[in-house]
Amino acid sequence: MVSFSRRSHMLLASSAALFLASCGADDVASPGAGSIPITINQPAPTPTPTGTATPTPLTAAQFALATTQSGVTITADEQVALVNAGQNNNLNGFGTTLNGVYPVSGTSLAIASNPQTVLGNTAFLQNTSFVGALSGPNDNSFSGWTCNSSSATFLNSGSCTAVPSIGTGTPAASCPTGLTDDGTNEIRNSAGTVTTAGTFRYCRLPQLITADLTLAKIPGLVYRFRGQTEVGVDGTSATTLTIQPGVVLAADSTETSNDLILVNRGSKLNAVGTADAPIIFTAQQNLVNNGVSDSSQGLWGGVVLLGRAPTAVCATGTGPNDANGSSTTCQQAIEGVTGRFYGGSNQADSSGTLQYVQIRYTGIAISEGNELQGLTLGGTGSGTTIDHVQSHNSADDGIEIFGGATNLKYFVVTGADDDGFDVDNGWRGFMQFIIAAQKAGGSTADSFATEIDSNGQEDALPRTYGRYANFTFVQTNSAPAAIRLRGGADFAFVNGIVKTQSGAACLNVIAGNAVNGAAATGNDRSTIRSADSALQDVGPPTFNSIYFQCQGR
Repeated sequence: MVSFSRRSHMLLASSAALFLASCGADDVASPGAGSIPITINQPAPTPTPTGTATPTPLTAAQFALATTQSGVTITADEQVALVNAGQNNNLNGFGTTLNGVYPVSGTSLAIASNPQTVLGNTAFLQNTSFVGALSGPNDNSFSGWTCNSSSATFLNSGSCTAVPSIGTGTPAASCPTGLTDDGTNEIRNSAGTVTTAGTFRYCRLPQLITADLTLAKIPGLVYRFRGQTEVGVDGTSATTLTIQPGVVLAADSTETSNDLILVNRGSKLNAVGTADAPIIFTAQQNLVNNGVSDSSQGLWGGVVLLGRAPTAVCATGTGPNDANGSSTTCQQAIEGVTGRFYGGSNQADSSGTLQYVQIRYTGIAISEGNELQGLTLGGTGSGTTIDHVQSHNSADDGIEIFGGATNLKYFVVTGADDDGFDVDNGWRGFMQFIIAAQKAGGSTADSFATEIDSNGQEDALPRTYGRYANFTFVQTNSAPAAIRLRGGADFAFVNGIVKTQSGAACLNVIAGNAVNGAAATGNDRSTIRSADSALQDVGPPTFNSIYFQCQGR
């Protein structure tokens, strides 16, 4: 084959001869033998794309925290193996995947599973095509009825520090019958001028409510409560407190007692707001401009609901309970108050309904291990309805559940100083579409997005048994991990997003001794041992369709 250089030379020589002949230049001397230099500029090669660098996979010790309890350890490698035993899990998530609690894209971060099938519940759980509590950046399921802070912001929601909507600027003329008129209060701005919110009237609830009471939304009126305000008397009066949409209730900050609302066994709290008019439980400081800040917390004690559903941990002289929760004597004192009990044998017990509710700036530590949180459930049954509720800036847990069988849906915890979701004492239930966004700084060193436990009683019955579906846990503080699971609790997780900052693991699974206190080895370790129907134990925890983004990656 003729080379490119030679072919070029031949063509150029022939062209030159023809050109000279056409001009009558037959007698012009030929240049003779030689070559005509030709420069050919080849295009620069296109560089091979390098793509996005994939970070080094996390080590087991970075992904999971190993904790020794009573001489028993579940190693980080064993915890990784538990997650790898599931389907569609990603243990090495990284990059810009979330904008706060919202996915930056409408594409699911992991292949979703059907919670109804995986968790065996078609009545309460919904099937979804996404992981996490939100489907994408435009999901409006948490819009409006929530409030925004540095912990998390939601579409079309106002600030948690803003004064709630109270009325038209004119105080209510009087208080409803049975309530104490505590006078009026002006809402002023930083310049001392009365704002467009104007003034409002305080109407104080009785500390003991023994007859059914409805709190209507009245423009220019705030319902105030002082000290330990109780609904009903356990074993004596069954009372219902009904709260209408848009009502604002405030803890009295003018005195030093621990303010809280407690619903005793047999009584109910029906607080049913709407997406546009949520019911707001807050502190009196929240009723003036600049009265609270993003870091405010612990200004009152929170809401406590007590019911007659079973608990696994029984007070001295009561119980013990069994797997069916059929004990008629087992009861336990609730934390944070004195002489108020929860527990019974009615799985379907109802303590009322909370829907479209905000609970702001709560949490009081009475003593070590004896605290009030945002919302406390003690032995509330499956007849209790709780959905579309936000617990904001609790100085302790966002919500703590002691026993019972209440399910939760659309529940968000923002800015908790301790755990987001704390469950123990034999709670048996389901949660779906839940968010825990920890505060950015200042929280306790032992706080988790969720802490799952049995109060140190590994084989108390009914066994703690929970199922989380479509959850988003954003651990923004320096806690050791996002999920702590211990105490022999049975748990399953599906369709979740777990994100932690640098230095924090995603998972911390702990086991104690086997039944009867014998030394625990191998599969006898309580939280991860094989199924045993005699112990109401369904086996190790399961993880399916969870996107883990640990260590600030």
